[in-house]
Amino acid sequence: MKRFIASAVIGAALTAASVSAALAGTLDDVKAKGFVQCGVNPSLIGFGIADEKGEWSGIDVDFCRAVASAIFGDATKVKFSPLNAKERFTALQSKEVDLLSRNTTWTMSRDSSLGLMFAGVMYYDGQGFMVRKDLGISSALELSGATVCTQTGTTTELNLADYFRSHNMEYKVLAFEKNEEVLKAYEDKRCEAYTTDASGLYAERLKLTSPDDHMILPEIISKEPLGPAVRQGDDPWFTVVKWTLFALINAEELGLTKQNIDEKKTADSPEIKRFVGVEGDFGTGIGLTNDWAYKIVKNVGNYGEIFDANIGPSTKLGIARGLNNLWSKGGIQYAPPIR
Repeated sequence: MKRFIASAVIGAALTAASVSAALAGTLDDVKAKGFVQCGVNPSLIGFGIADEKGEWSGIDVDFCRAVASAIFGDATKVKFSPLNAKERFTALQSKEVDLLSRNTTWTMSRDSSLGLMFAGVMYYDGQGFMVRKDLGISSALELSGATVCTQTGTTTELNLADYFRSHNMEYKVLAFEKNEEVLKAYEDKRCEAYTTDASGLYAERLKLTSPDDHMILPEIISKEPLGPAVRQGDDPWFTVVKWTLFALINAEELGLTKQNIDEKKTADSPEIKRFVGVEGDFGTGIGLTNDWAYKIVKNVGNYGEIFDANIGPSTKLGIARGLNNLWSKGGIQYAPPIR
């Protein structure tokens, strides 16, 4: 999910300060304090959520652990800051967090006026609609005149307006600041439809009293490339975060897993030798040790392992890889090579 121009004014004001602060070097700061402060979603199953014991899980959470592994060789060297949509950008701009890994859509305005830089795409998503089955509809095109619940100040509101306007349909929007408020309004039947990213709809449906009474309509009305973001003006930190994502994807393509990475360290493949750090000097080039990528896979696994563990077909969410599969397997996940 995503926060948009409501933060533009704040973002513009903070950009200059954040760039100046970033010059101090986030990577050095992180090394000095001994952990990565990572901003995550507090309540989105499969992406970022803590259980009753305070244990965090989710695909975005595991990405934070991957960054910590690359730097420290220890996935536990991360502290999580639960952030709602309204808080997330200010938290990053003001250096409350080092990294935002919170199902945030990569858009032009965020890349420009908010002073952020997106390190890549962790999850290719799109906005959809959830309705009660007893409503008796099978398409979003049947929602003319409906009241739609969503989270305020997100790109979903803009996409919603575009979709209904382009199809000459009337609607009313009922927007709330927090996911929990949106879900309650929907369950209380204050609106006919709930719209957000499709992955979020699947996650939120699990929280309803009777999940089977609700369905996700087939229409996907937007592109929502979700990925980790950092502050502009700190290239070394941006490079570490970006190449952590690339390492996860490259590891899956090379067949390197949490279980076999030690065995593969002695493989003859030049690509694997570079990846695990026994050949070349790629880690020191980004301020890390040469086995930085090995440490990521050893501690957290590859991209596919993270996907399957948190949101894949065997989880409650049961999401198929689809666009998030590797480019070589029908998807569009692709990473530059380590060489």
